[in-house]
This record gives sequence, structure tokens and C-alpha cells, in this order.
Amino acid sequence: MAITEDASQLTHADLPELLKNDTSIKVGGTDIDGIIRGKLMSKKKFLSIAKDGFGFCSVIFGWDMHDQTYFKELKISNAENGYRDIVAKVDLSSFRRIPWENDVPFFLCSFREPEGESLSACPRSLLERQVAKIDKRGWGALAGAEYEFFTFRAPQTSDNGPGNSERNSSATATYLQTNPVNDLPSLEQGMFGYSLTRPTHNQNWYYDIYNTCTKFRCDIEGWHTESGPGVYEAALEYGDIQSMADKAALFKLVVKNTSSKYGITPCFMAKPRQGLPGNSGHIHVSLCDNKTGANLFARAKPDPNSEYDDLKHLSDLGRHFLAGILDGLADVMPIVAPTVNSYKRLVENFWAPVTVSWGLEHRAASIRLIAPPTAPPKGTRFEVRVAGADTNPYLVMSAILALGFRGIEKKMAISVPPLGKGQEVGDSADRGERLAKSLKEATEKFARKGSVAREVFGDDFVEHFAGTREHEVRLWDEAVTDWEVKRYIETV
Repeated sequence: MAITEDASQLTHADLPELLKNDTSIKVGGTDIDGIIRGKLMSKKKFLSIAKDGFGFCSVIFGWDMHDQTYFKELKISNAENGYRDIVAKVDLSSFRRIPWENDVPFFLCSFREPEGESLSACPRSLLERQVAKIDKRGWGALAGAEYEFFTFRAPQTSDNGPGNSERNSSATATYLQTNPVNDLPSLEQGMFGYSLTRPTHNQNWYYDIYNTCTKFRCDIEGWHTESGPGVYEAALEYGDIQSMADKAALFKLVVKNTSSKYGITPCFMAKPRQGLPGNSGHIHVSLCDNKTGANLFARAKPDPNSEYDDLKHLSDLGRHFLAGILDGLADVMPIVAPTVNSYKRLVENFWAPVTVSWGLEHRAASIRLIAPPTAPPKGTRFEVRVAGADTNPYLVMSAILALGFRGIEKKMAISVPPLGKGQEVGDSADRGERLAKSLKEATEKFARKGSVAREVFGDDFVEHFAGTREHEVRLWDEAVTDWEVKRYIETV
């Protein structure tokens, strides 16, 4: 049927024909942590709200990832306004069918204020606002995402059900109620990156993830083991930045739901295991001309007078974009490292950046410039390597675009030299600012008066997001960890 071949061309008039054999539809949108919240509704209900949207309880912006209301009353949703309804606006171009739920139709939503304007804290809407800025210049943005994640599987017990078919990821949560975290078995043992053997140990799961992503329109370009026990990495197919953010959010949904059928729990925490590298969520970004498709970061001819040799193939526009990211990176750290655990990954000597740094093909830097001679001109782009797999893709991509566009608008110059080949990040020769070492430090910098975050996102978003991170910090400050009890129970 022609109307299903390209969802971007769908109209409201197409919906009765598109859904003629369906009885129900699922809809969802992301909260501030990147978790997709949604519901199943009847076809009759969906057809009645598809054009104008429907009321959705704003509490998803008034509570945390475990549905605990924030300590601080935030503007969008609070007791005073009765946790009012906001409007969920259906995006027809996001249509896909859910393979693991008998192909039930699915649509993503963006959240709006009741009066219709963009909701300040809605992650999808925030990205829409950033894209609108560059669209006015006749530009588009392309992006790619790479996610690493650990995999765990709780031992089979009588509590898990009569057989493997009854096992799901909830068995892991049950197991952890009575067992130490470090006793949870990884899906595989040992370090074996890019193995062509390990995936065959769980072959049905491995290919099910890949094939389900294809069916769900969040296609994987590369899918392999990463160095670590039960660690996998997926690179998602490059595309326009808005659809890429959708695919990134939906990729996690695919992995979690598909893995659950096999009793496997995927873990996108930034640092699940002490002493091992963490889970990255690297984002690739470039700008293009909307009319010609030309890469705006590519330079027609090498610049013989470039300040740094690393820049000789990068356009002036690309240099300003890079300068903007470097100038504002430290101010948006709660976005690229949003949890208490995120900062356990961003430490020296664990394959993660710790300073405001960049370099041509430098995988230890915060921003890796990919350009000739190691890439074709059309592939010129930036890989932002600070973000972990625990991030909200809409917020990370919004931050990259917002900072880069600010650099272009202000014609910023690059503030730090590139890291030299073989140079250690954070050593005495690294002139970049040390990034925040904790969520508390990062949030204070993000929320301070006059921060770059306030300049590019506005006060409403910053106040909301900072309030949600302060909530995380407070929960952590009040927690008593196993480490503390083991260390002090007898000796103090």
C-alpha cells in the first residue's frame, strides 16, 4: 500500500485506510530522562485525536524515572496546578508497527502547552526548536548515534517460572532484591571486542535485536561485541537529526523489550561495573545545505594557512560550530552526563574524555573531528564522545546543535589547540578545562546566572532540567551505599 511506504508523506486523510485492519494504536512521548511514556488507545479514539492532539497528564514532567514526584515543585507539573493536562500532538511521520506486539501501529508525540505552544521541557520539542533555527538559514542537520550496553541474565530459579519461556527482565529485579549487584551474571564473560564467536552463544537474541530494529525503522548500521563482559555496541543508520533522535530513543525500547523475551536485561547505565570501561553514547553531527545536500563542514580545498593542521580540511562554518561546542560544553554537562553514575565513567584512563578537548581522529578527546584524509569530504563531521548511553538523545542532539549554532552566529574562534597524537587527556599539556566531576558540580554550573545553557535554551528549560538533576543529587546524598557500610560498620 503506497501510503505506508514513506511515513513522512502520511496525511490525516490516509489514516482510515492505513489502519483499516487495526483495532488499537499505541502512542508515546519521551519524558525528561528519555523514557518513552505512552498508552494503548482504541482506533476510534485515535482517529478522533490524531489531528489536534489529546490530553496527557503533565505528571510525566513532575516525577522522576521511578515515578517519585520531585522534591522541588517545578513549573510545568506540580500540586498547585493539579498536575494539569498538557497536549500530546501526534507526529504522523513517526508511524511504525511494533514487531514484538503483533505489529500494533505506533506513533510518537511531541508535548505542547494547552494553548498550543511548544512545551519548554519536552525533549522532542526542544530539538524541534533547535532545528527551526538552522532551517531558517537553509541548512539541515544530519546525525548518527552509537550506543554501548552491558547485558545480564539472572540465574534460573523456581521464582522465575517453570521454564525459560517464563523468564523476562523482571527476573533480574527480583534477583537483585536478595543478591548483591556484583553477583548478577553477565551474559558472557571476559573481554572480546568485535568477536565473531561470542554472538553465536546467544544467536537468536543477537539476530532478533538486529532484525527487530530494521522492522521498527531504527536500522542498525553496525552491531558487534564491545570490550567487556556481555557488552555490545550498535551504530544506528545516519540520517536527519530529528528522525535520528527518534530512532535512538526507540532503539532502547527495542533492545529492552526484545531482550526481555530471552530473560536478558540490557543495561545502559554509564558505568555498571567498577574497573571496566563504561557505556558510551557517542553522537555524530554534520550540517548540510537543504537544497544541494552538500556537507557544510567540508572545505573545497585544503587551507594552507590553517592555524592547526587538524583543521585544514574543515570549513570556516565548521570551525565556528566546533568553537561553539568547545565554548559551551562544560555548561551543558548535566545533559551529556545526566545521572550520578555518569561521572563514574568520565574518569582518566578509561577510554572516556575528561576535558574540553578535540582533535582530528582523536578518540580520547571530547570531540573527535572526522575529516580528510581519513574520511571523504562528504563524511566530514564531529563525534561528540562525552555523552554516555544513559543520556536522552533529544537533549544531547539539541545541545550539540544549540552550541554549534551559537558558535556560528558569534563567529567564535577555537579556544584550545587540538590534542596531539598519543597525548593523554587531562595531562599537563592538555589545556582544556576539566569537565565536572559530579552531577552536583555540573548542575550548579548549568543553572548559574548567565550560563551558556540559559543563553541557548532559555530560563524555563534550564530551571526545569536543573530541578530534576537536583532531585537526583538529593536522592544520592541521602542514600547509604554498600561501600559505606562495608568500610565503616566495624572500624569507626
